[in-house]
Amino acid sequence: MHEERTGALRRDAVGLREVLFQSVTAMAPAAAVAASIPAGAAFAGGSLPLAVLIALVACLFTASCVAELARELPAAGSVATYAARGLHPAVGFLVGWGYVFVEMLVPPLLLLQLGFTAAGTLHEEWSSYPADLWWPWSLAGAGIIAVAGYLGVRTSARFGTVLGVFEILVFLVFAVLLIGKAGDANTLSVFGTSHTADGYAGISGVFAGSVYTVLAFAGFEAAAPLAEETRDPRRTMHRAVLGAALGIGLFYVITTYAMTVYFGPDRFAKFGASGAASWDGVARASFGLFWVLVFLAVINSTIANANACANVSTRTAFALARIRVLPRLLATLHPRHRSPVAGIALQTLVAVGAVLGLGFGYDPVTAFLLLATVIVTVVVGVYIVVNLACAGYFLRAGRAAVKPVRHLLFPVLGIAAFIPALLTAAGLPVFDFVTELTAPVSYAGPIVGVWMTAGVAVLLLLIRRHPERIAETARVHLDAYEPAGPRQDGAVPR
Repeated sequence: MHEERTGALRRDAVGLREVLFQSVTAMAPAAAVAASIPAGAAFAGGSLPLAVLIALVACLFTASCVAELARELPAAGSVATYAARGLHPAVGFLVGWGYVFVEMLVPPLLLLQLGFTAAGTLHEEWSSYPADLWWPWSLAGAGIIAVAGYLGVRTSARFGTVLGVFEILVFLVFAVLLIGKAGDANTLSVFGTSHTADGYAGISGVFAGSVYTVLAFAGFEAAAPLAEETRDPRRTMHRAVLGAALGIGLFYVITTYAMTVYFGPDRFAKFGASGAASWDGVARASFGLFWVLVFLAVINSTIANANACANVSTRTAFALARIRVLPRLLATLHPRHRSPVAGIALQTLVAVGAVLGLGFGYDPVTAFLLLATVIVTVVVGVYIVVNLACAGYFLRAGRAAVKPVRHLLFPVLGIAAFIPALLTAAGLPVFDFVTELTAPVSYAGPIVGVWMTAGVAVLLLLIRRHPERIAETARVHLDAYEPAGPRQDGAVPR
């Protein structure tokens, strides 16, 4: 009764395992290995394992900053709360406004990939199956995710754990097989710069490849919005965020190494996401029916990622709605499951509307690219702001609380790592390896601009009429259920 009266999410519903896989599945490891990371091969070639390793180190800087803030500020508002406390409540509102928007677009992005991957594979195996009959698979995925979310965080998080374990095991087994078959071709030279693609010699090719690879790490922060539903959240959030970034980063390094030495480092620049020179193509050509497991792992990865990001969007929307900077309706919880049912309903409508509207308005692959560009542009921007917020939060806490490496150096290095990724995602040709975006993918920038401009307008209206609501973006609601301590007023324990 107390939870229902206060509108609180279910306390102590999940533990480290579930929230760890919340971040893991949000990174979509199988889909990233099969479709995202190979984009870097056009530049890094057979030195792609080195590019992935560099991207891992770069992302760990930001993951460390998120983990530090998640430990100090366990809140469903996550990145919005971090920015509010570390910089300013107005910045926190704008971060939350952008983050809810793009996280609601992640499920339709993955449902589109689910649709065209399933339809394309079935058409390839049985030509009588129409290649353009992708939408039933997308709608089925939307239904699964909606039901898991409705049944509460325990169900959705455990569902994500099962899916995450499956996709990781499939690709790790495949990697072991590849390394074994490579035999004498195994070489540590792929962690050097001697195998880069033509036209991108040496470290420049590795750097270009790492920029594209960085984008595969997006999602490591997805555990943070479950803080109010997690046992021992201050400790658990820190371990989950860092553990996901490090664990999946090493998974990326191992799997990329395995395919590079098997396929051949000197011809790896032609490796991609489809065709004979791809994970699916190699599995089909050399490992018999093992390709079916690879296919199922990628399908699994799309559902798991969509499920995790639906959790993120609905919890962040809930956090902003309960302080009335978003419509109060989004704070509605199911009386038994304690799930944000209004947010889940909205998420489902957005997912189905975007999938069908964009998928039929263009085609599912083009719609996927458009949504991906919008999402990555905002998420990378959020990472940059959170790095700044980490430095700001601990500097405000007092000199004794500041650890110069973790709270000052790492934020600077995290920003340095993600600025090239932001420019690349936005298609701004600052570097010679950046491809300028064409329509309709180029519409991503204006879409983000319009949404954030609307956010500024809402912010100004709230500052004028309800400034106390903006101030509330900095509140850690979990503190109301714990003994008052130094974190209540923003100070950091020493």
